[in-house]
Amino acid sequence: MTKFAIPAAAAAALAILAAPAAVFAAESSQSVRAATDAAAGAVAVNAGKMLYSSNGQRVAAIYRVTADGNPQIILNGKLVTVPASTLSDVNGKVTTSLTKIELGRAK
Repeated sequence: MTKFAIPAAAAAALAILAAPAAVFAAESSQSVRAATDAAAGAVAVNAGKMLYSSNGQRVAAIYRVTADGNPQIILNGKLVTVPASTLSDVNGKVTTSLTKIELGRAK
C-alpha cells in the first residue's frame, strides 16, 4: 500500500495547487470580458472635449477623466465629477442628461 500512497499524495497536492490557478484564470477572463463589453457601449470621453447638456448648451470643457471613466469639469471654480452613466453621444458631442444647475449643485 505504501507504493501507491506516495504517488496518490503527489497527485492530490498537484490538484490542490492547480485549482486556484484555474479559478483565477476564469475570473480574469470574465472581468476582462465585462470591462470590454462596458467599454464598447461607453461614450468616447477625452480631456479637452466640450461637455453639453441635454438641451444642447455647452456646459464646460472636460478637464480630465477618472480611472472609472467619469469626466471631470471645472464649473464655477469647482472640480465637478460627472457620472459616466449620464453621458451619451448626440451628433458626435458628449452630452449629459444633467443640467448645468444640477452639476453646479454636485459636491
